[in-house]
Amino acid sequence: MVACGSDDGDGGSDADGGDFCGKNLAFLGALTGDAGALGQNMVNGIELALKEYNADNADCKINLKKFDSQGSPDKAPALATQIINDDTIFGLVGPGFSGESLATGKTFFEAGLPSISPSATNVTITDQGWTTWHRVIGNDDAQGTADAKYLTETAGAKKVFVVDDGQDYSKGLAGKVKDSLGDALVDSDQISVGDTNMSAIVQAVKSSGADAVFYGGYYTEAGLLAKQLRQGGFKGTFMSGDGSEDPNFVKVAGADGAEGAVLSAPAAPAPADFGATGLYATQAYDATNIFLAAIKDGVSDAQELNEFIGSYEGDGVSGPIAFDDKGDIKESKIYAYFVKNGALDVENPEAIE
Repeated sequence: MVACGSDDGDGGSDADGGDFCGKNLAFLGALTGDAGALGQNMVNGIELALKEYNADNADCKINLKKFDSQGSPDKAPALATQIINDDTIFGLVGPGFSGESLATGKTFFEAGLPSISPSATNVTITDQGWTTWHRVIGNDDAQGTADAKYLTETAGAKKVFVVDDGQDYSKGLAGKVKDSLGDALVDSDQISVGDTNMSAIVQAVKSSGADAVFYGGYYTEAGLLAKQLRQGGFKGTFMSGDGSEDPNFVKVAGADGAEGAVLSAPAAPAPADFGATGLYATQAYDATNIFLAAIKDGVSDAQELNEFIGSYEGDGVSGPIAFDDKGDIKESKIYAYFVKNGALDVENPEAIE
């Protein structure tokens, strides 16, 4: 189905990527909407990898087609159909978010299209048996456990209130935090994506006596919640996960609302000389380079490409990369990033697991 022709007019051979010369990787994820900045970070990493590759392989260039799902599991399936019906596309970097991954994984699996997500962390994705799906980032079990440990042991919280926005990623991460908190979990609640009035949650947090709040979700609602908690007099620790680890969190919360917030991510900071910025840029860069390494290795069809990915081992800019038999990355460290002096410090995180 994909990459089935060996002569596309570029004169390539099987040994130098001829089956893929002039063809495309796809990106599926949010490029606009409330979490669009995260997808833009991913595209920046993909484009950096392609720019470097194409500069050295002018006779076998690989291009990118972008599909903006806005992170929605409702919009993603139609885009997945477009991707698998495009015979110029041989692989997918994405999907970007967990909900859209669960909504499209079966489609990509049945079509045989290999994919590597730089960012989807819901644990259940790799339980579906989709052998074409891989991720170069640690899942929510690892992050949620580390977050709960940070709150109780490092921050010294005795009563933690957990909130999520009901999405697959958010529920997965928040659920693991709740399971890991034990007696320190004082209460929990849920908002909806798009909510702007958090007064009911703020009152519930204050009534519970919580000295810390954990939020599972993305930076827009996280910022609003942090802002309104501070305005309501909450003095405790505010923590959220990788969906919030973006400078836009501070923009939404305001400097006062965001100050002191702790934002975790299964992602180390980018090297100082790295050519793309933002969370997930390094993971997207590494995911793209795995596809490009397969081309250099002379794979000739989708099945060989998928087998190459599954057995890949290497050191990426995001860390060591190797996949288990489910498609999960075998090793991933968790970091805490901090808002200090009105800005998210992306250069000096603390390793928390």
